[in-house]
Amino acid sequence: MEKRKTSLNSRLNVLVAVCFIPLLVIAMYLVIMLYRFSERYDETVQNITTANAYNLDLKEQVDYTMYIIVVNSERAEELVDIDAPQQLIGQAREDFKELYDSAGASYARNNLQRILKSLQSLETSVDEIRQDATVTGNYDRNLERLDLDIRVQTELIQEQIQEYIYHEASDLESLREGIRKDVTTAIVITIMIICIILITTLLLSRKISHNLTSGIDQLRMVTRKAGHGDFSVQADMQDGDEELEELAEGFNQMVERIGNLVEDIQIEQLNLRTTEQKLLQAQINPHFLYNTLDAIIWLAEAGEKEQVIMMVTALSDFFRTTLSKGRDYITVEEEESHIRSYLQIQQFRYQDILEYEIDIPKEMHEYQILKLTLQPLVENALYHGIKNKRGMGRIRVSGHIDSGYLVFLVTDNGMGMIPERLAEVQREMNSEHLDEHNADPSGFGLYNVVQRIRLNYGPQYGIWLSSTYGEGTEARVEIPAIKK
Repeated sequence: MEKRKTSLNSRLNVLVAVCFIPLLVIAMYLVIMLYRFSERYDETVQNITTANAYNLDLKEQVDYTMYIIVVNSERAEELVDIDAPQQLIGQAREDFKELYDSAGASYARNNLQRILKSLQSLETSVDEIRQDATVTGNYDRNLERLDLDIRVQTELIQEQIQEYIYHEASDLESLREGIRKDVTTAIVITIMIICIILITTLLLSRKISHNLTSGIDQLRMVTRKAGHGDFSVQADMQDGDEELEELAEGFNQMVERIGNLVEDIQIEQLNLRTTEQKLLQAQINPHFLYNTLDAIIWLAEAGEKEQVIMMVTALSDFFRTTLSKGRDYITVEEEESHIRSYLQIQQFRYQDILEYEIDIPKEMHEYQILKLTLQPLVENALYHGIKNKRGMGRIRVSGHIDSGYLVFLVTDNGMGMIPERLAEVQREMNSEHLDEHNADPSGFGLYNVVQRIRLNYGPQYGIWLSSTYGEGTEARVEIPAIKK
């Protein structure tokens, strides 16, 4: 069963939810608890305030008004509002009836019920005294009823109200104690939930961080490998988040395209190297052919049949190696035959000044060599060494194997070069690009050979020159020893 992928955004949303939702629940719980406490507190305070409004005013106003009505019934309407007691009792009954309806505790309801009954009894007594106050001869009886019915009942109602207020005040203390316990419980629960949130958040954040950093580390490693030229690397994010998987997929596609582009460039460079090699090979001095053919014509005109045969045979061997059926690499034996044919032809032309020696061991004959590697060096030794010297000169070509390398030495005892001239030739020979129009012919020929060697074998191979003015020059060639 394929594992369901989750995005980094989803993981972060879960982390936020884990942190936010419990805190929101705690906040809502605390708000609700505070609201309930506030509501209960306001209700109790409102009850006390309502009851306390009648604690003194009811007795004082009813007692005073009824006293005026009893002792001075004729002018009572002028002195007081004779309807005030009934109005005050009626308002009190309505208020205490509301308190009774909203009361939850049984003791409060019982207390309020007694107050309502007392108010009803007080109202009856007030009505009776008002009616009797207008009858002559009832003064003493009304005065007695004022003490026994009115004042006693208002005092009873006052005590009942005070008792109600006392119980409500006790409820405030109970409410305070309940608030304290609930707050303590809420604090403990909040601390526990916060600890759970912190632990859960830590675990989730570590998991998210691990997934993210491990994916980034893998991308960093494969990016480093790709930066060093290894375009076969692939970032594997199968167990990572969706974003990392998409990033890895894009990276893999990019590396694959870069690898293909680099491969195409390498192929183009190889084709370019092959083209350059053929161009450089074609640039090797063509004047040799012209001069040799001129010499053969001259010998033929002079009737030197044997010399003509020898020259034509040598020229045939020379070009057989030069062409070599299109091959770029030939054996050392073939290269030796090539330079021998060249020297035979040149010795005929310069027999008064040229001697040569070829000393290449037979064990080197089976190794490969880039064709036309030694001939340009021999030609350079002849034209820029021997010809500039008065008298007989000698060219020696030798070879040996040294630590996996083929080493060839082309030595002449010609004029040699002064240090400044030697440095100039070496600079031209080893330059990246050479201006063939301004370059010295000797430097240009050596440059071609060096470039061909480096294009085929690598930059660590080439030609090294040493020369002493008046004594001669030595060219040292080093190439890898590779058998055919």
